[in-house]
Order: sequence, then C-alpha cells, then structure tokens
Amino acid sequence: MPARFGILLLGIFLFSAPGLFAADKATIQVTGYSIDAEIKPADHTLNAVTKVTFTALEPVETAVFELHGALKVDKVTDAANTPLSGERGAQASLRITPATPLSQGKSYTWTFYYSGALESDAGGPVEGLKLASIGDPITYLLYASRWFPMVGYQTNRFKAAIHVKVPTGYTVIGSGVQGSAKPAGDGENEYDFNWEKPGFPGTIIAGKFEPAVSPAPNIHVYTTAAHKAGAEDYGQQALRVLAYFTSTFGLPESSRLNVVELPDDTVPVYWAPEIAAIAGARIGGKNDFRLLANTVAHQWWGSEVSPASLNDTWITNGMARYGELMYLEDASGRNALDAAILDVSAAALAYDTIPLASAGRLNAFSPEFQSMTLDKGGMVFHMLRGEVGEDSFVKILRAALSQYTDKGIRTSDFEKVAEAQSQQQLTPFFAQWLDGTGAPTFTNKYAIYRLGNNRGFRTIGEIQQDLDLFNMPVELRIETDGKTETKKISVVGTDSQYVVDTFGRPRHVLIDPDNWVLKSTPNMQVRVAILKGQQLVAQGDVSGGLAQFQIALQANPQSSLASYRIAEVFFNQRNYQSSVNAYRDCLRGDDDPKWTEVWSHVQIGKIFDVTGQRDRAITEYRQAIQTNDNTAGALNEARHYLQVPYRRPDTE
Repeated sequence: MPARFGILLLGIFLFSAPGLFAADKATIQVTGYSIDAEIKPADHTLNAVTKVTFTALEPVETAVFELHGALKVDKVTDAANTPLSGERGAQASLRITPATPLSQGKSYTWTFYYSGALESDAGGPVEGLKLASIGDPITYLLYASRWFPMVGYQTNRFKAAIHVKVPTGYTVIGSGVQGSAKPAGDGENEYDFNWEKPGFPGTIIAGKFEPAVSPAPNIHVYTTAAHKAGAEDYGQQALRVLAYFTSTFGLPESSRLNVVELPDDTVPVYWAPEIAAIAGARIGGKNDFRLLANTVAHQWWGSEVSPASLNDTWITNGMARYGELMYLEDASGRNALDAAILDVSAAALAYDTIPLASAGRLNAFSPEFQSMTLDKGGMVFHMLRGEVGEDSFVKILRAALSQYTDKGIRTSDFEKVAEAQSQQQLTPFFAQWLDGTGAPTFTNKYAIYRLGNNRGFRTIGEIQQDLDLFNMPVELRIETDGKTETKKISVVGTDSQYVVDTFGRPRHVLIDPDNWVLKSTPNMQVRVAILKGQQLVAQGDVSGGLAQFQIALQANPQSSLASYRIAEVFFNQRNYQSSVNAYRDCLRGDDDPKWTEVWSHVQIGKIFDVTGQRDRAITEYRQAIQTNDNTAGALNEARHYLQVPYRRPDTE
C-alpha cells in the first residue's frame, strides 16, 4: 500500500531543521530583485548576479540575509559599486556590514555576485531534503531553498525580474510575463521573467520538457517524456480545479497556470505565482488530485494574500488545505469530505501543544508547524463554515482576498473581516481555536419523557465536555421513529442543558453528527497515535513509530490500520514472518479503513513470492481481486503479480 495514504495528504513537508526561519524581528524589507542567472546542468552549477533593493525598517549596522550554504559569495557591492564587507553566519546566513549604518526608511540597492554547485541537500535549509538542484533532465530552484539572498520567508513580498541562461534543449518556467526562448550563442538560450506586483516569484524550474499540453489557453502542462502519457488527463484536472476555485474565491491575480513536473527527489508539490509544481510520480494519478488542488489553492492563499508573520500562516496554509477539501467535496461528494475530515482532524490534534496563533515560534519546516498551520488551520475554516453558514463563509473568503490583495494579513485582520461579513460576534470562536489548545471530548446524558395527549416526546439532556472556556454552538441530532430533528445547542463551559420535543420516540441522540467541530474521541486518539507513528517512521525513527502503533492497538486492539502500519515496517525490514502476522491481524481487525483488506492480501502475496511460495502468493492476489477495491491501483497491482511474480527491487 503506497505510504502516501494518510501521510502525504496530511502535510506537504514532514521534515525538521533546527531553528530555520525563526520569527525574528525584521530589520529590512526587500522590495525587488533583478537576477541574472546562468544554469549549467552538466556540472550542476549556478552563476548569479543579483541586485537587491531593500528598505531599512530601523537603523541597521549589519544587514542579515539568507543564502543557500552551497553557494560561495565572491563579492557584494553597493549602488556606487563600492565593495561591502561580509561574513557567513550560522544556518547559511549572510551578514553584510556597510561602512556606515543604514538609515531608517531609506532605500538601498546592493549587488551580490555568487556561484556554486547545487546537486545534493548539502547547504540547504532542510537536512535530507533538496529544495534546489541543478542537473538533468530537470533543474529546480525553489524559493524556499534561498538560491538568492532573501529575508522574511513567506512574509516579505517582493517584485522580481529574473533573467535565466540555459543550454539549448531546456525549457524554463518562472513567474510573470515571459517571452520565447532567445538564442544566447554557444548553444544556450535565454529566458526573461517579470513579476511586477509584490509577491513570491523566486521559483525557477528548467527541464527537458515535452511540448506543453494545453487543455485551455491559460493552462500549460510541462512534463518529461517519462510522464507525458498522464499530461492530458492531469491538465484537464487542473482546468477543473482552477475553474472551481475561481468560482469560489474570485478571479486569481493571474489566469495563467503552469503545471510543471518536479523530480521525485524533492517535495511532492510546490507552488509559486502561476506555478503548480508536481512530482512526476504523481502526475496523472487519479487519486492524487488533492495534492494538485492544495497547490492550486495557494494561487489565492499564499500568492494573492500572504501571512503578515509566521504566526498568521494558519490563514494561508489552512485555507489551502480547506480549499483542497472543498474541491474534494465538490468532485466526490459529502461522504468523501467526511472521511477526509477525520484524517485532517487527527493531524490537527497530533501536535496541538501551543496556540495556533503562536505557531511562528516553531521551525517552519517542522512536522509541528505543518500539522498546526495546514491541518488545524484547515479545521478552523471548516468549523467557521459550520458556524456562520455557507453564504457568509464564502463572503468572508472573498472579502479577505479583496481587502488584502498583494498584502500580508494578520490574524486580527481576518477576525475583523469574518465578523463584518457574517454579522456575528466571533470572539469566543477565535479565542477557543486560535488562542487555546486542545479539543472537547463530548459526553451526552439524557432522559426521554412521553408527553400527554398524544403530543409526542420530550428529551431532556446535558452535553458535558472538559474545556472550561469552551463556548460554541454544537449541532444535536435526534433520530426518531418518524422525522429526525436537528437543533443547535449553545455549549458553554463544561455542562450545557437542552430540551427537545419530538413527535416520534427518539432512538438515537447524536452530538455533532456531521463532524463540524474538532473533537477528541477514543477513535480519534487511535488515529492520532497512528499518524504520529507514520511521521516518526518517515523521519527514520522506526522504534518510535512502532511504539506509537502499539499505543493505538492498546486503545483499539481491533484497529486494522495500526496492524497494517506495523506490517509495513516489518515488510520494509524484510522481517517477513512478523510482517505476515501483522497483515493477518489487519485482516481480522475492524476493516477500517476498507482499503486495508485489499492491500493486505497484495502485500501477503508479495511476501509469499519473495519466500518462494508462488501457489500461496497467487491465492492472495486472487483474494485481493475478489474485494473489487481498486484503491490506489490495488487491483492493477494484484493482476500484474498474478502474471509476473513479485521481486524485490535491486535498491532494497
């Protein structure tokens, strides 16, 4: 079973790096770049001259920039071409000290001359992850890699004119108006990109791409020959996603969208103005449109509007996540949204240890920051939609985008917009979910009384939960022999009483049946433990991951998913007997989620193949096919291995 189920869809980055992009006070504001870059894939090198225009926000004796650690700075000069002194600091910072301190409010232009080889993760901002790489067939220079001198990651908006020289045969994709490739002599071509509004246009992708597939004049899909077969279908999916978000959020800053292939050795997706970059292995996969939707949503939430500080990142990351879920609901129905909400809720609670509005104190690439801003942020928007209603929710989103176009938005700004558009007092809502931690655990105590004169029944009850400051309307559903009654109960504090009259006898009384509220339940605690285990395994902490899976099994010994994840770990370790045992436990479990059944049979079949038991392997593959469940291509894989025995890849 592909590991992306439940983990990659819950977070774009699951990596750690000490202290990266901490929310320090900004002393300078970059307003524009003029970058002249030469890319040489044959020797993996970058040569660049970058003019940086910036304003001092206070008197500054030493200006600090971030620049990829693998790049060597030859010199830095001021506007008069006078060399400036500087030194490399910790975490690839670059400290430049002018002859006289910078004056507050004054604008400066400095020129940086630098070069270096970008081939591995060495010197990058995240250990073990390449965010910049120059090579064949694809070169990528992502904004997050700091391949040019930068400040204020995700918060400092800037304009940029970028000139790129590459060998003939490479197509270059960037943000902004671009002309056709121009011959530069010596077997090279030149590309120019101009982004003329404050934003984040610093991503460049160059590759030996096939001619672009264009399902519409404004959408272009660039892939290598290896993935061109999926380009047409993926382009159609991008067209549908862009159309849905345009109808929901309003017109984007630019109607142009370039869907570009990334190698599989970096992040699965990345966004920049007019760019949705997707790992090649995920282009064309019908089960991967959520990644595409999340990335396209950033054209509004991240590009058009950005966080004023990293404490405000929940607005843009959270709304990109929830935009992804809104598109899922539109494309696949409410049941698909309900299933996804359970996964996102687990991720929201996995690291809920500090208030969401204080997330900027965390490392911006850590699992904690990503879980909080993406998933808890997404759940805040889901709950806000449930509280204010569909019409007001869309008005809030559109107003935030229109009022803060090309600007940073603060949490306090968004709260004011939400209250103005909904005409509701939302202080308790935001205080609970942004300034607090934890989620309520609801219990329901009630009694049913028959009313006289054939007037039906009265249910008198009390909703109890464990957060003393909780204050939020919660839906109550009473299912009867006849008509189902739904009522919103104002839950304030730990005990809230209610009275509901129904004509039919109540059979079930349900709190928040449609999962509009982030809440803790025994099942959710199991999901949280499994998610933490997956993330620990992904980071190489196998023993820690197994410990989390065991916690999940202690809470629910019948958890098929926990057993499945344990089996995966043992399979990857080639501990096949333990793996088979765990897959068998999975099949004897609660069958939640359903796909664990088909994939357990497929995986057991693989184990029998590699241990020389072909007849038993065939039996398992046939059992997989009998489930008629093709989640993530399970049936395709089973049919394949019915014909050709599974063999361990040479790289294992």
